[in-house]
Amino acid sequence: MSSSAGNRVVVTGATGNVGTSVVRLLSEDPDVKSVRGLARRVPEWSPEKTEWSAVDIASDQANLAERFEGADAVIHLAWAFQPTHDPATTWRTNVLGGIRVFEAVAAARVPVLVHASSVGAYSPGPKDRPVDESWPTHGWPDAAYCREKAYLERTLDVFERDHPEVRVVRMRPAFLFKWQSASEQRRIFGGRFLPGPLARPELLPFLPDVPGLRVQALHTDDAAEAYRLAVHSDTARGAFNLAADPPLDAGVLAQLFGSRPVRLPRSAARSAIAAAWGLHLLPASPHLFDAVLRLPLMDCARARTELGWQPRHTSTEVIQEFLEGLRQGGGMRTEPMRGRKVG
Repeated sequence: MSSSAGNRVVVTGATGNVGTSVVRLLSEDPDVKSVRGLARRVPEWSPEKTEWSAVDIASDQANLAERFEGADAVIHLAWAFQPTHDPATTWRTNVLGGIRVFEAVAAARVPVLVHASSVGAYSPGPKDRPVDESWPTHGWPDAAYCREKAYLERTLDVFERDHPEVRVVRMRPAFLFKWQSASEQRRIFGGRFLPGPLARPELLPFLPDVPGLRVQALHTDDAAEAYRLAVHSDTARGAFNLAADPPLDAGVLAQLFGSRPVRLPRSAARSAIAAAWGLHLLPASPHLFDAVLRLPLMDCARARTELGWQPRHTSTEVIQEFLEGLRQGGGMRTEPMRGRKVG
């Protein structure tokens, strides 16, 4: 690590699932002098060495470059998942807002940009073997989340060509969970009034086994550690896959719940999700469901060898912690992460 690497770090989207973990780890890092968190609403929560600025990258006229002035690194995490029925709105925040962040990094001469990409940026891939970071990142075009993540990958291709002086890192994590994110993610994907107690194993004697439903998960704190390591590295550039073992499928989840997997045709599962989404009963869209069934499994060897990163939690431990958070209304003292027990 160089003498100045990561002394002053700015984090966009600092009050969300990933942002709260990143800010906490940076605030506890003796090699970090200060952390500036950018969020639409300034939270009550304020770790040491952290100051807050109210910024909406989608609409604020404030000059982001001024917020980045003097920073040694910018970690860009800001992202809007909803409204899923209005993709133009999420495009303004995620894509146009992301481009504004990249342009401000260059204008403020920030030497390091760490961007939150995703497994969702990947083109459809295999479920029986992992792929490395060279797998194409064209996303699944029918899902707004994947389309937006893939578009920013192309934007960063051009940014890196035009600004070789900026060390750009792209994190591509699997699905991220922690106890504190349970209420937020229940609202985003399951709906505001989905009862958390439904996560009790005794209420799920059968678990749907949908062909292609095999994904990876990671504890948010483990992802945050990869971001911290990337900030401090002198040499880390490009993309890094982040995931924990084992991959999650109906068999693994059934063991967690003490349930029995029951085969469910893909078309039946999608029809049910599409009906609920069409009636505005379920925020998660059938297009995202289609994408999840096609996501490849990721090989994380590069993060382990080049960043020295290693997840501390297995994927099954992550899911167990998250389910406990659902039952207890897990959350934090930030607006996106506020806890609420339903049911």
